[in-house]
Order: sequence, then structure tokens, then C-alpha cells
Amino acid sequence: MPHALLLFGHPDHDSFNHQLATAYAEGYVGAGGTVQRIDLARLDFDPVLRHGYREPQPLEPDLVMARDAIERADHLAWVFPTYWAAPPTLVRGFIERVFLPGWAFRFEGHALPTGLLRGRSARVIATMDTPGWWYRLIQRRTMHRSLGTGTLRFCGLGPVGFSIVHGVRAMPQAARDAWLARAERLGGKDGRKPARRLAAAPALPDAA
Repeated sequence: MPHALLLFGHPDHDSFNHQLATAYAEGYVGAGGTVQRIDLARLDFDPVLRHGYREPQPLEPDLVMARDAIERADHLAWVFPTYWAAPPTLVRGFIERVFLPGWAFRFEGHALPTGLLRGRSARVIATMDTPGWWYRLIQRRTMHRSLGTGTLRFCGLGPVGFSIVHGVRAMPQAARDAWLARAERLGGKDGRKPARRLAAAPALPDAA
């Protein structure tokens, strides 16, 4: 039975993002999978990596819980709004604090790292006011390159699927309803994939 961890990156439960996350989870469960959801806004943690990688910054209990949940999952689903062509600070801060060297990736004397979260797939559902043509031609698909290639694939996750909801600010209700149906179908598609045999990420002390 495939198991997904849904990482929700919007603090507003009255938002369209919340509806998308719920629809995706319903589709995943309807296809036979299981879903654990973590609302990042409800976690108690400092989103600032205070010393970079120069010295350890102890993980708060909520981040230890989230890290353990990632280790148990064979699929990570991310749902969040886009601000300034990037994930919100809530999402970036979570990634910077949790996806640490020695746990998410490791350099072994080569230019490219070894991704330590390999074996897990990912799905990103992100909303933005930007129209699709502007995102592709002017912004050069920044989310795909920074989060997809530079973060998730860097740490070994794959395949990484992206579903970008464009033009949300002026989107009529009928189009929103269509996207909710699509999110549920995406959840069903991902939930039908067989569970993978995972090699657990290496355990680190909480201060790592």
C-alpha cells in the first residue's frame, strides 16, 4: 500500500490551496493509498538556518517529527502558493532546516552529491497569479528548476511531477472546480503506484 506525506504550505484553511490539498488527498486514498498530512504553518520551528551549514542547529521536536514522517513515506506531495516566483518562506524555511547534508544528501568527493532520499517520488501542486506563458517564457519555469531540480531531485527524489495552477487571481469558480477535480485525479494516479521498498535515510542525532 503506497503511503504519501502531504506537506501543506499555506496557513489559511479557507484558501483554494487547502481545497486542492484536500482533493489530492481524497484521490490518493480513494486509489488505495494512505496519506499523512502536515500543515507546515502549525509546526513550531525557527525557519532561519542561523549559521548555514557551519555549525549544527538543533531540530525542534516538530521538525524531528516531520523528518521521521518523510522517512516513512514513499511519496511526498507539496501544496502551496507561489510568491515572487518561488515557494513561500514557510516552505523554504522548512526545507532549509530539515533537508540537511548527511540526511537528505551527501557529497562524496564528486561535484554532484548522492541523494539520500532516493526511492521516494514527489508531486508539487503550486498556485500562482502569473499566466502560464509568462512563467514559461519570462520566468523560465523557475519553480521547476529551483525546487524540482535544485532541491528535490538534488536529494534523490524522483520522479518529480509538477502541476502549476496559473492565473488564480482572476480564475472563475468553474475553472477552480475543474482544478479540484484534476487534483483529485492526480492523487488517484499517484496513489495507484505500487509502494516502493525503501532504504531508510540515515539516522542523525536531533542536533544535526
